[in-house]
Amino acid sequence: MLSRHFFSYILCAAALAVGINVRAQVKPGIEVLRDRGFDGLRGKRVGLLTNPSGVDRQLKSTIDILRENVNLVALYAPEHGVRGDVWAGGKVESSIDAATGLPVHSLYGATRQATPEMMKGIDIMVYDIQDVGTRSYTFISCLGLLMRTCATLGIPVMVLDRPNPLGGLKVEGPLVRDGFYSYVSQYRIPYVYGLTVGEVAMLINEEGLNRGQQGKDLPLRCDLTVVPMEGWERWMTYEKTGLPWVMPSPNIPYPRSALCYPCAGLTGEFNNYLNIGIGYTIPFDAFAAEWIDADKLKERLDSYRVPGIAWRTVHYTPFYGSSARKLIHGVQYYFVDYEAAPITLIQFYVMQAVHELYGKNPFELSADRLSMFNKVCGTDFVSREFGKRMKVSDIITYWTADAEAFKALSKKYYLYN
Repeated sequence: MLSRHFFSYILCAAALAVGINVRAQVKPGIEVLRDRGFDGLRGKRVGLLTNPSGVDRQLKSTIDILRENVNLVALYAPEHGVRGDVWAGGKVESSIDAATGLPVHSLYGATRQATPEMMKGIDIMVYDIQDVGTRSYTFISCLGLLMRTCATLGIPVMVLDRPNPLGGLKVEGPLVRDGFYSYVSQYRIPYVYGLTVGEVAMLINEEGLNRGQQGKDLPLRCDLTVVPMEGWERWMTYEKTGLPWVMPSPNIPYPRSALCYPCAGLTGEFNNYLNIGIGYTIPFDAFAAEWIDADKLKERLDSYRVPGIAWRTVHYTPFYGSSARKLIHGVQYYFVDYEAAPITLIQFYVMQAVHELYGKNPFELSADRLSMFNKVCGTDFVSREFGKRMKVSDIITYWTADAEAFKALSKKYYLYN
């Protein structure tokens, strides 16, 4: 009798022959850990930092998987909470998890770094959260600060690896500069870093980036283990993995939202300027306002010939936010060649076009948001130089200067080809 694996091979070959896109079947770290019999966790009291995105391919929670197989004794909550029920920026309270009865220690409330008291009775900490691949999303900072505490207490850390939804080839934006470290720019890495969460944890640990007071103290290194994925390759964006997407936070509902976040998120730091799809069904996927002529904006952006990007006009009415219940007009962007597209510069080209057409400068309109913009950028160079003339040409050399050196450094920590 022929095996089901043989039939699967025949079906895949037939699909490829007729041009059907066959997605890979990537196995995330939690499944690899299970295949290994939970090696490293047996007989230990386990703490888990996770959220709803920590699941296997059947959508079973890592919380439940560990609870059924090892001695899971405590949960740790990042931004949005363990169960994803806290809105962006909302304070997460320490509590008791209703589903399991386990204590939940908040890492996005009174403190953002685990205290020694929170870690009492823990033999090993496990991390399993779907990353978005962009420095300003707070999960990487949460992991790094947990590693810092564990280093001081001698508690090992195990990271269950997951795909970088942007793929492993995109590296864009400047390294964080002194004076601009924060929870949205915790480490000296580019804005888009091209590493999986396991790889970036290794880089933070081995390159001495976990210093106590922004570089003033000796680097802290924890006892780190990364459980790698199987089947992931660096060219794969999330939709190529065959894995289900569970939104890691409310404004990243789809894999495309993760791709779009670094394309528009910086613009979203400004009040009373452009809506970027937040409050509607396309978060980080558009740029619009009541006063924009969508056709003229598209025409101006088309004239820039931004590599790998196509624009279309869009009109929509947000459900909430400063533009709630108002018809707004603008552009949505599409990747016609993702590899060639300078994704983080998309928002700067839009701001340039809006300035040329309407004379609006967000650095003047929303001066109260300048500090946060600089924190997310990891530098004030962009706001100072781009804010003068609103020309991408004034910042592009600076914006791209750190990428190649970081790629060379980070290759030491590649777990995947």
